[in-house]
Amino acid sequence: MESKESSLETSTPNVSPSAAASNAYALGLTQFQGFWIPSTRVPTSSIISFQKYFQALDDDIIVASKPKAGTTWLKALVFTIVNRHSYTLSNTPLNSANPRHLISHFEVNIYRESPNPDLSNIPSPRLFATHLPYPMLADSIKRSYCRIVYITRNPFDIVVSFWHFLRGVHNLPDWSVEDCLEMFCRGEEGYGPFWDHALGYWNMSLEKPSNVLFLRYEEMKEDPVAQTKKLAEFLGFPFSMEEEKTGVVNQIVDFCSFNNLKDLEVNKTGKMAEIILHSNKLYFRSGKVGDYVNYLTPTAVERFNNILEEKLSGSSLTFK
Repeated sequence: MESKESSLETSTPNVSPSAAASNAYALGLTQFQGFWIPSTRVPTSSIISFQKYFQALDDDIIVASKPKAGTTWLKALVFTIVNRHSYTLSNTPLNSANPRHLISHFEVNIYRESPNPDLSNIPSPRLFATHLPYPMLADSIKRSYCRIVYITRNPFDIVVSFWHFLRGVHNLPDWSVEDCLEMFCRGEEGYGPFWDHALGYWNMSLEKPSNVLFLRYEEMKEDPVAQTKKLAEFLGFPFSMEEEKTGVVNQIVDFCSFNNLKDLEVNKTGKMAEIILHSNKLYFRSGKVGDYVNYLTPTAVERFNNILEEKLSGSSLTFK
């Protein structure tokens, strides 16, 4: 498989070398197979191993997203829906483990730890996650009948959330939100460009609606009960009439809500055992819709919006 790699510095002609170098150092971005990969956490070798060795099963469930699009929330919902007959909300592993621990990423965890891991002992349905764009998924996934749940979010809120998160992880007090927005405008953020990432899953959700579900963070916040029922139906674990009557759906929605997950002790004091050791609480900052208005100027919003409209033109994908 041919790959295209380049450093961030040599591919950002509109940015000063010093700024590009500092971004490359802090974020470790490498252009690979047409997208920008945070290679300090995701070596290209782990992606190649995933593409080469992963064998999808038809009942696999994959949570896909760009970082800071609602991944943690979606993982909690998927895990709880699928395992609701095995665990009560009082004894679910979510009370003692961050959702990232319960649904591991192909590229960040599984294939980084071993180039060809034995996944045969994982109980069915196997739950996986990825930040990789659709074109970079293993061919076995695309050929199978497994289910992919993709979540996206207003890109302006992603920019702000991404900025807060990386400043906390990499200790970058002088890195401005304007610098972060510039990366997104160039399409050179982690797993970017944003528009190509979203379009890949959007187009597949239209082509294969029984295999790819496209969710929007804002719609989930607006009507979490309806969206959770929709999610459960897609996953093949629909709620029964009895469950709906007895409030099971509402209980799951409340338990997996941002505020409840944020207040769990494991997400207040726990840490992630990864290459970059950081606190679980970094995954629970605000969760608000439209928070970008407190950080981005109207001029900056208009500029990025014009870029998005151009890049998404000709498709039916839009963002409010």
